[in-house]
Amino acid sequence: MSEYPSNDPRDSSLPSAPAGLRRRLAELRGPGTAPRPLDARALAALAANPGCDRRALLDGAGIDKNALATALGAPSDAGQSQFAFMRGNAFEARVKADGGAELLRLTHALLGGGPAPAPASRHVPDLAARGPEARTRRTAEALREAAGREAWTLLDHPMLALDVAGSPAYLEPDAVVVAPDGTWTVVEIKSFPMIDGAADPAKVGAAARQSAVYVLALEGLAETVPTARVRDRVLLVCPRDFSNLPTAAPVDVRKQLSVTRRQLTRLTRVPDLLAALPEGTVLDPALPAEELRSAVAAVPAAYAPECLSACELAFHCRASARSGDEVTALGRAVRGELGGLATVGAVLAAAHGETGDPADPAVAALRRAHRLRGEALGGTRTGGALPWAAPRARTAPDDARAGEAA
Repeated sequence: MSEYPSNDPRDSSLPSAPAGLRRRLAELRGPGTAPRPLDARALAALAANPGCDRRALLDGAGIDKNALATALGAPSDAGQSQFAFMRGNAFEARVKADGGAELLRLTHALLGGGPAPAPASRHVPDLAARGPEARTRRTAEALREAAGREAWTLLDHPMLALDVAGSPAYLEPDAVVVAPDGTWTVVEIKSFPMIDGAADPAKVGAAARQSAVYVLALEGLAETVPTARVRDRVLLVCPRDFSNLPTAAPVDVRKQLSVTRRQLTRLTRVPDLLAALPEGTVLDPALPAEELRSAVAAVPAAYAPECLSACELAFHCRASARSGDEVTALGRAVRGELGGLATVGAVLAAAHGETGDPADPAVAALRRAHRLRGEALGGTRTGGALPWAAPRARTAPDDARAGEAA
């Protein structure tokens, strides 16, 4: 994300955003710090936690969260190994070899879209352009041309645009296939294997969430092309079994698409977040650690344990939540059940009857749980034995009495 235009995917001209917003974002990143592009993986993670203003602002401003976490003394251990990166690139090159012949064959076999792709009917347009805005415009032109060609077209690493909380994100799917019938299909190429036609469900789920972001960006562009229709099923291409040969499976992303659309709508806009910051706030990783820590603390966060697998700042936010005695460190489900009780201290005080409104359902539940815990640890319960008490072992006299009763 090298620039910050007012980014509507349906507008191929992509006019620039107000100069004041671009200047303020540049000041927030620090002098000489280039913005970091927001990819679909980060966008899917952002949509999974729309209540986190900190992540929305950092991603919207293009700040490198990994560098920020390292400067704060809480580096993330997330990332892809160099070996996995090289293996993925080699596999992708194989899938797209010979003008994408195998990729188009798999698309036709699994999703249809018209007559089988013949060498004469394949088209791979050149999408090269300088800068993300120009590449986005070139991709839009290529998609419109493909819609009128009624042939198989493979767009290799197209550039799509999506507005995220008032700031543009440029997204680069592995490929988009345009079929002769006008359908557009997002292709996601992964290096994890499909064994006997099935892949790791967790990895497939992550790929589906990432692909849903591409589909969402593509839908906005398809609205300007009368004959275009974006599939809500993406094509997931993986190595077959333990080989390097490609196989594929269609993945329905309607659920992920609905969730992503709703969550992105809930995100606070970047200009609003900027307006709430103290004057002169800078989030440059080159700042002294203490100054940087104060600047980061000025942006509210919504930490949850799930952040550990999705956000580079998770370790720092977890430490802050724990030091602040926040119940968010225990998980979103616990936080939701406790209502207005935001700290562990407040929860314990309410449970002990020291504070809190007895009419509050959360307070009443805590006090009841505290009472039951005390009765369990004490071994007695008013009005009878504990409901979970173990049954008394049967003895010989018991068996004899049972026989007489029979």
